Amino acid sequence: MKIELENVLPQEIEKRSFEIITEELGDVNLVPGTEPIVKRCIHTSADFDYAENLVFSKHAVENALEAIRNGACIVTDTQMGKSGINKKRLAQYGGEVYCFMSDEDVAEIAKQNGTTRATASMDKAANLDKKLIFAVGNAPTALVRLYELVSAGIIKPELIIGVPVGFVNVVQSKELILSLQDTPYIVARGRKGGSNIAACICNALLYMLD
Repeated sequence: MKIELENVLPQEIEKRSFEIITEELGDVNLVPGTEPIVKRCIHTSADFDYAENLVFSKHAVENALEAIRNGACIVTDTQMGKSGINKKRLAQYGGEVYCFMSDEDVAEIAKQNGTTRATASMDKAANLDKKLIFAVGNAPTALVRLYELVSAGIIKPELIIGVPVGFVNVVQSKELILSLQDTPYIVARGRKGGSNIAACICNALLYMLD
């Protein structure tokens, strides 16, 4: 069997990938200003459904970019999500990436309260005296707790990225975030998402600052 391969130099593979994505999107109308984020999610997953299921609150992208410029930090719900974010680029603006899921105090509090570590880690993050962007790619309980903390006026996130993947309470937790009136969000409606998608949305925002 003969297979025809494109002759693409290694340093040009990403550029060519984005060209293919743009070509295949064709006449799909993306919300102006969100295109780099949607395309990077498609690039990360090879899943064009993100052109339809990503939901952006009004001015979410602009607010997030301004927050990052002013030193906002990112809180993730997995070490995988944390590892995938371009921390060097975020540090250029004074920001850091946090993930408290492996902390002993978080594990102890979760055990005492009968909650998940994700819930306890959001409570720990709420005590940070910083501008915060939450990037949730795995745990619906993290989104539920964020919804509760926002609704109670305990935190005021600069952005909530709600893209957990799975089947149990995933859709419902995302809908809770979508119901928030004054909190910027980027949510992957439905079951799809993941820590890689959460990280790639963060990176897309960082690359948009160039």
